[in-house]
Amino acid sequence: MTNHNNMNKHFETLEDFLGTHFIYTYDNGWEYEWYAKNDHTVDYRIHGGMVAGRWVTDQEAHINMLIPGVYKIAWTEPTGTDVALDFVPNEHKLNGTIFFPKWVQDHPEITVTYQNEHIDLMEESREKYDTYPKMVVPEFATITYMGDAGQNNDQVIAEAPYDGMPDDIRNGKFYDDDYQMIKH
Repeated sequence: MTNHNNMNKHFETLEDFLGTHFIYTYDNGWEYEWYAKNDHTVDYRIHGGMVAGRWVTDQEAHINMLIPGVYKIAWTEPTGTDVALDFVPNEHKLNGTIFFPKWVQDHPEITVTYQNEHIDLMEESREKYDTYPKMVVPEFATITYMGDAGQNNDQVIAEAPYDGMPDDIRNGKFYDDDYQMIKH
């Protein structure tokens, strides 16, 4: 077991950011886990909040460095949810805005799954239920974990979230020396 948490990592370039695995908690208490898989793809798990239990791999995203050490990521999910994240990892902060369609607010349980196996259901629900008014959730967050997972590591987000998973990751009980999942 290795504690990969590198809260002292210094970010300057886009390359510094890519391959980094983060855990952060929004000021409203929602806890998220997020991985910059490569320059156009993100993976994430949701541990707290309205859609806790949801997890996604290989989400196409726009990933840009605004200035050295400050990064903007934005994407639209198959649910119709839009997400915009501004990471300032040198300060252990980020600002995220999530734009939930009305149907996700009304039926969050539909989305609480491994989305990749249920894309048809997400798209069907997006068409079936109301999308407006959107529920806009703008929040600051504190980063509590930064791990150097390397790019294109399919072991980072590879199973459903469970109670206590973020603590297991922060405490070095989830990944081995090579940032591969330890079987639980």
